[in-house]
Amino acid sequence: MNQSQEQKRTSAEWVTFSVASAILIGVVGLVSFTWIKQPSQKPPVLVVTNNQPLRKVNGQYYIPFEVVNQGGETAASVQVVAELRINGEVEETGEQQIDFLSKSEKETGAFIFTKNPQQGELILRVASYKLP
Repeated sequence: MNQSQEQKRTSAEWVTFSVASAILIGVVGLVSFTWIKQPSQKPPVLVVTNNQPLRKVNGQYYIPFEVVNQGGETAASVQVVAELRINGEVEETGEQQIDFLSKSEKETGAFIFTKNPQQGELILRVASYKLP
């Protein structure tokens, strides 16, 4: 093509080109920033608490609990165990299975015992998890 056959770009084409270029540069910049600044993945840190009061219904004691993943990676198959010790002996136990907990996620549940947990020592703990 020679110069007489070349068509000049319209202002609408230049504006469209500029906006598309800015969006592309923005996306590439954000992806690069996220990739560079992403902290190394920390393993799951699982904390279980029972901050809510227990309740008694039909002779059974419901002990609510909350488990939180304070780490960086997702935990799968989280196993929460409760033990009720009275006079130093384990009187009752319970287990809960939580499918997965991502970073900063919380799950709640309850253990159900037939003996009053206030008459002994209640131990709640995370027994195990696996990485997905």
